[in-house]
Amino acid sequence: MSVKIVGLEAENVKRIKAVRIAPAATGLTVIGGDNNQGKTSVLDAIAWALGGEKYRPAAAARKGSQASPHLRVELSNGLVVERRGKNSALTVTDPSGQRDGQTILNEFVEQLALDLPRFMAASDREKADTLLKIIGVGDKLVQMDHEIKALYDRRTAIGQIARQKQSYADEMIEYPEAPDEPVSASELIRQQQEILARNGENQRKRMKLAQLEEQERQLSHRVDELAAALEDAQKSLAAAHKDASDARKSAADLQDESTAELEAALRSVEETNRKVRANQDKERAEDEAREYAQQYKDLTTAIENRRADRTALLDGADMPLPGLSVEDGALTYNGLRWSDCSGSEQLRIATAVVRKLNPQCGFVLLDKLEQMDLRTLREFGDWLEAEGLQAIATRVSTGGECQIIIEDGRVMGAETADEPVVVSPPTARTWTKGAF
Repeated sequence: MSVKIVGLEAENVKRIKAVRIAPAATGLTVIGGDNNQGKTSVLDAIAWALGGEKYRPAAAARKGSQASPHLRVELSNGLVVERRGKNSALTVTDPSGQRDGQTILNEFVEQLALDLPRFMAASDREKADTLLKIIGVGDKLVQMDHEIKALYDRRTAIGQIARQKQSYADEMIEYPEAPDEPVSASELIRQQQEILARNGENQRKRMKLAQLEEQERQLSHRVDELAAALEDAQKSLAAAHKDASDARKSAADLQDESTAELEAALRSVEETNRKVRANQDKERAEDEAREYAQQYKDLTTAIENRRADRTALLDGADMPLPGLSVEDGALTYNGLRWSDCSGSEQLRIATAVVRKLNPQCGFVLLDKLEQMDLRTLREFGDWLEAEGLQAIATRVSTGGECQIIIEDGRVMGAETADEPVVVSPPTARTWTKGAF
């Protein structure tokens, strides 16, 4: 069972002369009044009584009073907390009459409950860190956020490189008519040399034919001159005729090959190879672009997976309030960042965080609620009532939304300083003075 404030007595504290109040056990108790009447002094008195010396006001004693400050707070767990005397010494008395000190209060009094504006004024990251700390997933979430950011930065860099590679590949010249591989000049030269060798052999045969024909002519001339050697010459002539005939037949079938095509190929080999290299460069550029595009896709999948893990981690956490989460290092509620939440939503979040920090603490103190309209006050009060929480707040107003009015350091309407103003829980959604 969480601890609530049952009653407060305060005398000579800041602007308070003498005040006795009994706030509603649950819901919102609004202390109203004009400026400089002692409303905030009531909250400061409670914070000092329960929070210890660090909450002691700089000017604790009421100006002009000869008596020392006196504080008495009754709590729902039976403890009675008093500060009295010149040094405002603390006494904590339990139901059995035993006395203790600040240590027993620290067990159930949450510091933020005494100073809720400190949480509300914190930065987005500080609020998120507080939330992550109390649900116990802060370290894991920080690690996941670092991993997601690293993946995101890597994906961004890869995406830039991929776009640059693809743009570079798109701008490169391509020659569809060029072969896939560079042409070898040495191979063309080898083929040319083979043809020249065959042509040289043909030339040698032609020269041989010319020689045989010359020999035939000389022998024929000798036949005329050497009648005496006619028989031998005729034999030689017959042989020569035969050889010449064979050579003539062989020479008739010879045909020289042209090297014009190879010579043209040799002349164009460098241009062809330039085109081949250009095509190969373009293909490599496109391969690199595709590779980086795939890396970008893989990193996107990795980011989505880590984000899913992060969401699962938060979904499984015991949040102080349904709808609370942490996105990009900032606290969010129902998808809205703190600055986009309404006043009642912000109060609801802060109060829920306080309760989660210390479930034994069932109350919060709220100063300066005059910026909130009546509808917002009603919404917040309804939520507190439903959650079984107690809030004691101040507001510069003397309207019907205020259950207690402070005037010149006293509770307006109290017959005597010893008569507490008791605030009952609301029975209907109406706003009249003294009934919330």
